[in-house]
Amino acid sequence: MITINDPAGLGPATGPWRRAGETIAFVPTMGALHEGHLSLVRQARERADRVVASIFVNPTQFNQASDLERYPRTPERDAELLERAGCDLLFLPTPEAVYAEGDATWVVPEGAAEGLEGEHRPGHFRGVATVVLKLFNLVRPDLAIFGEKDAQQLAVIRQMVRDLFVPVEIVAGATVREEDGLALSSRNVRLAPAERRASLVLSRALQAGAEAAEAAGAGGDAGTVRAAMSRVLEAEPRARIDYAEVVDARTFRPVDRLSGEVILPLAVWIGETRLIDNVRVTLE
Repeated sequence: MITINDPAGLGPATGPWRRAGETIAFVPTMGALHEGHLSLVRQARERADRVVASIFVNPTQFNQASDLERYPRTPERDAELLERAGCDLLFLPTPEAVYAEGDATWVVPEGAAEGLEGEHRPGHFRGVATVVLKLFNLVRPDLAIFGEKDAQQLAVIRQMVRDLFVPVEIVAGATVREEDGLALSSRNVRLAPAERRASLVLSRALQAGAEAAEAAGAGGDAGTVRAAMSRVLEAEPRARIDYAEVVDARTFRPVDRLSGEVILPLAVWIGETRLIDNVRVTLE
């Protein structure tokens, strides 16, 4: 596996692949890798001739300096895991390499970016969309793979690619969970043992919401689904709810009536750790 730190080195490294007609799949990450990330790399390996991954803790998508400082960084371990999973090239830039002095251009998404994470973390999706477009322009992949656990991020990236005619196919990777149902996240390591047990309330709430949606059926009241999730979450004393919603799968707008594909996204604080999760429900 090649490791490149300087953006100027990406073109010379990937150019021979393109000239040989090889396809490139890209997996952008912020490091602290777990099985969820590695499943995306393996999916990329199956879909393309070459796999590029990036590790970049993007400072512009954090709302609090303390959260940025606390974000786990394990680049040596991550590089080993990526190589074992089949990655051909690791892009590991510094913040100064991605955001050069004098940078003054931003991607400011609306639509799918406006509610939920966009409301609770102002400026978050501006940072996400900007860095992803920068990375796309540097790597120039044929396809890029993002995890479904960050469902709103996935919707925002798809919207950006569609609206700005970015020639990259966006592929979704399924959420990977622990045996007890907790979605894998780099933030899980912050949970104390009692908080780790309490965190299972997210998957229980999603199960309750999905069952309520299926019972209500197409045309049913989305409020009953929100209420079902909230009841489960409110019964856990260690949980503080940011949101428990029902949104359209494409637009990420809250819905009043259930129809087609909807996503039930959650954001919940367990102690001092904020966790997100979601489930997709299809209603005929």
